[in-house]
Amino acid sequence: MKTRGKVSPIAWVPTAYFAMGLPFVVVNMVAVLMFEGMGVDNAAITFWTSLILLPWTIKPLWSPFLELFKTKKFYVVATQLLTGAAFGLTALSLSLPHFFAPAILFLALAAFSGATHDIACDGVYMSELTPDLQAKYIGWQGAFYNIAKIAATGGLVWLAGWLIDSSLPEGITSATADALQSVAANRKAWTVTMLILGATMAALGVYHIFILPSSAGKGAEKGAGGRSGSDVARELWAVLSEFFTKRHILVYILFIILYRFGEGFVVKIVPLFLKASREAGGLGLDNQQIGLYYGTFGAAAFVLGSLLAGYYISARGLRRTLLSLVAIFNIPFAVYAFMAWFQPVSAWAIAGGIVFEYFGYGFGFVGLTLFMMQQVAPGRHQMAHYAFASGIMNLGVMIPGMLSGWLCDMLGYSTFFIVVMALTVPAFIMARKVPFTHDDRKRLPEAEESAITDTEGNISE
Repeated sequence: MKTRGKVSPIAWVPTAYFAMGLPFVVVNMVAVLMFEGMGVDNAAITFWTSLILLPWTIKPLWSPFLELFKTKKFYVVATQLLTGAAFGLTALSLSLPHFFAPAILFLALAAFSGATHDIACDGVYMSELTPDLQAKYIGWQGAFYNIAKIAATGGLVWLAGWLIDSSLPEGITSATADALQSVAANRKAWTVTMLILGATMAALGVYHIFILPSSAGKGAEKGAGGRSGSDVARELWAVLSEFFTKRHILVYILFIILYRFGEGFVVKIVPLFLKASREAGGLGLDNQQIGLYYGTFGAAAFVLGSLLAGYYISARGLRRTLLSLVAIFNIPFAVYAFMAWFQPVSAWAIAGGIVFEYFGYGFGFVGLTLFMMQQVAPGRHQMAHYAFASGIMNLGVMIPGMLSGWLCDMLGYSTFFIVVMALTVPAFIMARKVPFTHDDRKRLPEAEESAITDTEGNISE
């Protein structure tokens, strides 16, 4: 099957959505381990790697203006090349004496570029494929976004761990190296890893110059046809105004934030907890173990949970399953409280706990995605309002993530995870009380399919 541009979707959908997944996962998760290995304190790591996720939250504010200039393909290719350059500059900055500030700056550039890429890439998908082809390739879209997650948190983290061990003097391991040896080895390893990542993004950009279709949707032509920047700004204001005057919207915003509030505290701390020494209250894993357990087994469990949740909700409806979905999403975080208190040494116990948590994460996340689609988004501007809801959802993870390092340093890992479990209680209360404006059984199969393969969700994934 060919697109209008005579290019088979199989030639560009997987690679485009793989390129979409990499920047978010690297900025959100991989950078945490990189900075930890180079001696940055946890509070600074969690604050800044959370703050620079802001572009993925506010991207709906500039997405309409991309329609005025150039084509969607132009933005996809340009942002892939720019993201590759940003990761390359991040790698080079690691050799500086005071590397943290410039590295964060370049990662922030990658975040802005990656968020803009998301807008343009989805635009190419929708404009270049007919509805039938969109449905046919939606599975490829979601699968390769998640493959990027596995490649980054599994493959890249494992590679960095192997490079760290290879950089240490003979007879010394990452567990026995002193602080100076560890930082030096991490600097070399992460420089190589980030350069590989930058080269990968640049190669994808070059590939898409030749393979990505661009037979429709020239923004410059639309602008010449009468749409100016002020017209777009007025339209954006109208869409925003309509969103914030929807029935029950304040309740819905609160529920969206509370649903993932506990996760926001956990997501940055877990990799640090897994790597911290047992004397410091952690599990003492190295990067290779974290890459295998957390980035590979965990990511696979996430995908499985997402798939099964779709069938579960389809059989019973969202209203009847919402409380159980909140429970399945939040209760598995308790495995980290258990591991912090008892510090198991068995690899099977640690990997099993991570798989259990990630399965619940994937299963429960689908419920929030469907809630936003079915209760928040419906109306004249459904796509834009879903994007706004997704931005609010990401903000609800970003803010606790910024505070998580400070809170963990103050409480210690064992008490921190107990407090996080207490912070999930409001989500359970809201799940029982939140009103449903629209019929949750109407058009469920279409919404279910979208939820299962929703790439935004899998990035916060």
